[in-house]
Amino acid sequence: MSTWLPDPQRFPRFALLDGPSPIAPLPRFSAELGGRVEVWIKREDLLPLAFGGNKLRNLEFLVGAALAEGADCLVTSGRRWSNHARLTAAAGAKAGLGVHLVLSGPPVDSPNPGVRLDELLGATVHQAATDDRDERAAIVERVVADLRAAGRRPYLVAIGGTGIVGAVGQVLAGLELAAGAEAAGFRPDTVVVPTATGGTQAGLLVGLRTAGLRTVVHGVAVTPVEPLRAVIAAVVAGLAELDGLATVHDGEIVLDGTQLGDGYGRPTKAAGEATRLLASTEGILVDPIYTAKALAGLVALARDGALDGTRVVFWHAGGTPGLFEPLDG
Repeated sequence: MSTWLPDPQRFPRFALLDGPSPIAPLPRFSAELGGRVEVWIKREDLLPLAFGGNKLRNLEFLVGAALAEGADCLVTSGRRWSNHARLTAAAGAKAGLGVHLVLSGPPVDSPNPGVRLDELLGATVHQAATDDRDERAAIVERVVADLRAAGRRPYLVAIGGTGIVGAVGQVLAGLELAAGAEAAGFRPDTVVVPTATGGTQAGLLVGLRTAGLRTVVHGVAVTPVEPLRAVIAAVVAGLAELDGLATVHDGEIVLDGTQLGDGYGRPTKAAGEATRLLASTEGILVDPIYTAKALAGLVALARDGALDGTRVVFWHAGGTPGLFEPLDG
């Protein structure tokens, strides 16, 4: 099995993890699905900072790049419940970097858990008036310009930390999954993962192929599918240019748009039912924005018989604070 590591000169790394995230079977959950599929879980929600989450893997290399470039602060953007935003704030705190977060609106009247956590972690929050992406992008440009004018050295991190630098961390996650499954005595047939900006799915797919596994990476989209497909294909192609990584064909990119519902951040009945099923059988919580919709996708596949006789890993990407969000916009 491959032990690939990125070139430290091209991809400097700032350590944010304290070891592999746990991988464990879900026997009672599997039994509730009829015992036709053996479900395991990869607990990215138990990674060490700020309620955990898989975006810490991207941030190890994004913060590493920022420090190598002499940056003194990070700037990124997202929605008010963004895992990426919260974990960027946490990573910046650990690295001694200032963090500026541009969050989409509209602002909510009640105290907002996501924003409160971001500010507790030391980030400066810039709140947009609407959920318009152009407005958010314009605020990002203004924040970066203002910081530079004030003599600061900002490092701009793309939404979700998606891109080749961040995806290198997800390649390592794919290799870690392959090694962890082998140690547990199995090879996963399918990994079910929530997909919002595409970098996690792209990196996992390349990492698993590099490890020699033909595992299907079933991305359950929490944003519209077609823009995601193009992003994932571009990241996969970029990773293939790095020495030692496998080439992945576009036909291997599996995207499932059946759980999107009314759109990003909007709860669905199926996601709520899946959340209760996992909580009541295994004592594990998922959030309604990302992971619950992926879990609902897994449940639907299992009940349709599409996973009969297989071993499936559910990729718990984190996001637990989203349970406490007022999901009204």
